Amino acid sequence: MDTVKNNTVNSSLNSATKVGWSKNDTVWALGLYGTAVGAGTLFLPINAGVGGLIPLLVMAILALPMTFFAHRGMTRFVLSSSNPGADITEVVEEHFGAGMGKVITLLYFFAIYPILLVYSVALTNTVESFMQHQLGIEPPARAILALVLILALMAIVRLGEQLIIKAMSVLVFPFVAVLLMLAMYLVPYWNGAIFDQVMPTEGGVTTIMMAVWLILPVMVFSFNHSPVISSFAVAKQKEYGANAEKQCSRILARSHIMMVATVMFFVFSCVLSLSPANLAEAKAQNVSILTYLANHFDTPIIAYAAPVVAIIAITKSFLGHYLGASEGLNGLVVKMARSRGKEVGPKALNTYTALFMLVTTWAVATINPNILGMIESLGGPIIAMLLFIMPMYAIKKVPSMRQYSGAVSNVFVAVIGLISISAIFYSLVQ
Repeated sequence: MDTVKNNTVNSSLNSATKVGWSKNDTVWALGLYGTAVGAGTLFLPINAGVGGLIPLLVMAILALPMTFFAHRGMTRFVLSSSNPGADITEVVEEHFGAGMGKVITLLYFFAIYPILLVYSVALTNTVESFMQHQLGIEPPARAILALVLILALMAIVRLGEQLIIKAMSVLVFPFVAVLLMLAMYLVPYWNGAIFDQVMPTEGGVTTIMMAVWLILPVMVFSFNHSPVISSFAVAKQKEYGANAEKQCSRILARSHIMMVATVMFFVFSCVLSLSPANLAEAKAQNVSILTYLANHFDTPIIAYAAPVVAIIAITKSFLGHYLGASEGLNGLVVKMARSRGKEVGPKALNTYTALFMLVTTWAVATINPNILGMIESLGGPIIAMLLFIMPMYAIKKVPSMRQYSGAVSNVFVAVIGLISISAIFYSLVQ
């Protein structure tokens, strides 16, 4: 068995090709970029700008290194398996055992599922605001509106996974293009409101540190594309063999430079066209930045284009995260059933999952909890555990990853991850 495994590894090493740059590398760079830039981007300007100028500048400095080093760490972790082609769950089980594999499966579900809840709230709020302010229609009771919207999304889900993935891939780049055009359109509205008060009147440095602390989980959430890293690493390993890690790092670097440049331009344009007080109002209204811009500026282009783009973006992100959350829940149910010596049929499993998703997303959308609060206390911290902490822990414990030890970037990633996770404790204190 060991001989077969060694032959497989040697074959993979021997098949390593000279590292250049292929069309497929470009496709992956754009795919990673498109996966990260979605509805989460629509909430980043609010948290980034509400704390004033200094937290915004700190975010601009941290965005590229924290995004690149964290995703590179996870890619290296997937590539560290002695079995080329193993996905992240298999790699976890190989390095840490079957028990930890179950824990990671559970964490994956809880990294994706709260985001689904966030988007159910965001979509309901966006449609409600659009009906009220742009269409001049009195929206129905929130519970009814939320139910209709969630049922419509579930109906789209029933069309099939491949159709959803194709629709998402088609929508992502027009969405990015519209975001950039909107950011440029806002340039004439830029003002110096954010420069008027560099230091807060209350709290001073403590207030700034608190603002930076709460920005980090939202940044982790907004720039995250960890669900696709496993597929990315496996695909590049098949193509480049022993040179896969080097090429993956090049692809990630180019993708992240594009991502941070476009997202930060959008963030700065939104923040500079508003004031910290406006952004605090947007946070209190529990809406995305596009919805707030539509209601704030008395211009037909922004008033109608912004909410429509927001609805498309949130729908796209909801469907993508639904696929991941339902897959994770199915996996958890199957593992629980097997541990009790039972089997669950695919039809019954999908029915129970769909019913659970429908009831919980509808209930949360009706209750309308604070979206940024959910990101700060649930989405960002759990993603940070998987994306920032697990690969850094593996560098210390897994022999095949010790080649990456000793880098300053490892300490940086671990610190950012721990700070992001600590936001959970802030929410508990609150």
